[in-house]
Amino acid sequence: MQFPVRRLRRLRKSESMRRLMSETRVTRDDLVYPILVQEGLDGRRPVGPMDGFYRISVDLLEDELGEAHDLGIRAVMLSGIPEHKDEAGTSAYAKDGIVQQAVAKARRYRSDMAIMADVCLCQYTAMGHCGIYKNGTVDNDLSTPLLGKVAASLAEAGVDVVSPSAMMDGQVAAIRAALDQSGHQNVAIMAQTAKHMSALYSPFREAAHCAPLFKDRNEYQVPYTNPREVMAEVESDIEEGADIVMIKPAMMYLDLVYEARRRFTAPVAVYNVSGEYAMVHAAHSKGYIDGAEATLEILGCIKRAGADIIITYSAKEAARMLP
Repeated sequence: MQFPVRRLRRLRKSESMRRLMSETRVTRDDLVYPILVQEGLDGRRPVGPMDGFYRISVDLLEDELGEAHDLGIRAVMLSGIPEHKDEAGTSAYAKDGIVQQAVAKARRYRSDMAIMADVCLCQYTAMGHCGIYKNGTVDNDLSTPLLGKVAASLAEAGVDVVSPSAMMDGQVAAIRAALDQSGHQNVAIMAQTAKHMSALYSPFREAAHCAPLFKDRNEYQVPYTNPREVMAEVESDIEEGADIVMIKPAMMYLDLVYEARRRFTAPVAVYNVSGEYAMVHAAHSKGYIDGAEATLEILGCIKRAGADIIITYSAKEAARMLP
């Protein structure tokens, strides 16, 4: 039997050889761990569909940050659930708002970690939309100044990175202006540039009580059918002053991660969202897949596609497995 001179299996014959020849490596430095802090909560509460992930009270933040730090994770993304909601989402930019409290405490507890925070109104408005709802629609131009106020308040609390996820046109420019005018020129913007209209946010929305009371978010979130529109969003956010751009969700959007990395020089982040996490854990609980192996495979594929930053609910479990 004739064999080719080039036998590629030579490079896979042992674990040491496979590691030596690895073209894509996920490290703990790539990972950002999301933390969901709830106002008025005592202790921690499980997020039903997300086995192993919890809503926590602010007083548990030090322990949560310490565990992540001990695992080698150096960045966290804070989101909050307020007690008070109203038409204007005022608790989103209150000086003593839940995320503002969490940022200040995180900065005090862990000055050696990068503290990021979501900037949106959906968890804070009575309607559950990502902006101000008026006359049967989300009013883009009423919403962007409020997003700037949210970002400035988080910067005042000590955040390193704000991450707008409302998908309002011009939100990055409004936030950059608000940060600069309030003396926070060094706070970075990680724009959730291509936040797609997706079924994969459902577990988070259930936990954070932020599903829209009526209608949906098709008006402002990106259709999953439109890759050219996504590239226009990326270009627009960079022009407005975004330091980092993000594709969200992750697993079914890797072509867009690759294309963003190919076309642009800005760092590309990916959010491995709650539904993706829940699907892996649900399949593992049924014995259909090995959840640990699937988690590492998913993160490896995200990195292979070109992501520089991976926000994932699996950060702690991945950190325990990574070499």
